[in-house]
Amino acid sequence: MKSGIFSSIAALALSAALAGPASAQQPNPVPGYGPELEGFDYPYDVQRFRFESQQQALQMAYMDVKPAKANGQTIVLLHGKNFCAASWEANIRDLTAAGFRVIAPDQIGFCKSSKPTSYQFSFRELAGNTHALLKTLAIDRPVIVGHSTGGMLAAHYALLYPKEVSHLVLVNPVGLEDWMAKGVPPITVDEWYARELKVSADGIQNYEKSTYYAGKWEKRYDRWVDMLAGLNNGPGKQAVAWSSARIYDMILTQPVVYRFGDIAVPTLLLIGQKDTTAIARDFAPPELRSRLGNYPELGKAAAKAIPGARLIEFPDLGHAPQMSNPAGFAKALIEGISATP
Repeated sequence: MKSGIFSSIAALALSAALAGPASAQQPNPVPGYGPELEGFDYPYDVQRFRFESQQQALQMAYMDVKPAKANGQTIVLLHGKNFCAASWEANIRDLTAAGFRVIAPDQIGFCKSSKPTSYQFSFRELAGNTHALLKTLAIDRPVIVGHSTGGMLAAHYALLYPKEVSHLVLVNPVGLEDWMAKGVPPITVDEWYARELKVSADGIQNYEKSTYYAGKWEKRYDRWVDMLAGLNNGPGKQAVAWSSARIYDMILTQPVVYRFGDIAVPTLLLIGQKDTTAIARDFAPPELRSRLGNYPELGKAAAKAIPGARLIEFPDLGHAPQMSNPAGFAKALIEGISATP
């Protein structure tokens, strides 16, 4: 990669935000986890689904948590871009207490799963990997819940396998608008990679506080900053950044919003109203930035576009309502799928 790429990206405001302020003192040193998040404990036993894809052997980490008293339904939780299966910890606890079996995978390129150097990331590919995992586990017609980038993946999954999904639940999904069509310029994978190498704990916390948690911070969120920062600070940081760069390219160049009218399964939208997430906002022209990521409008538009969709809004929550208010989220999720035929 050319050095000019790195210098041009360094000038971007988003790079500065993610990198965080320089500091001579680090009272809380950032750990360095392995490239498959070795050293970071998950709340439940982690299993591995080993398979071949794109002429290479891969492993997909996942948690399969069974309830003490089963209700006969399975929920599959698909994490977002800067999240892992472990991020669903509180939700898994609440859902299994309600009788659901819960499957929470780490997608290829993320967290405890493989990070292949040469892999063509697409939502079609990730959906196929997830489908293969569920077939191996003999899971039939689960509820598919996707948050953030996982929402884009969940939508693709429902489009590909409509007869094998009982309900689709989209939690503050990205992809509710086509950023490039609205004016975000093309961004190369090398530019994304340069930005990802600058990720820091301070930058992660600042971004999450403003976007995920609507300007509020609680001590319990520290664990998720530690998880992400440690992954990006470990011995495999180049492999992690390279996977991340290609995943961002996938998100930006494979919008699903144009297919919403084709979704043919009962759909529930759970939208935190204070969310302002817009991938690559800081790459956009200044006059466009404020018009991107308007979730109150985007949620309503998505509910209108998806046949029969039901919208539940969380007025005071941001991009991660399932983490800000796990109990309220579980209640809305369970009542929402129960009320949808």
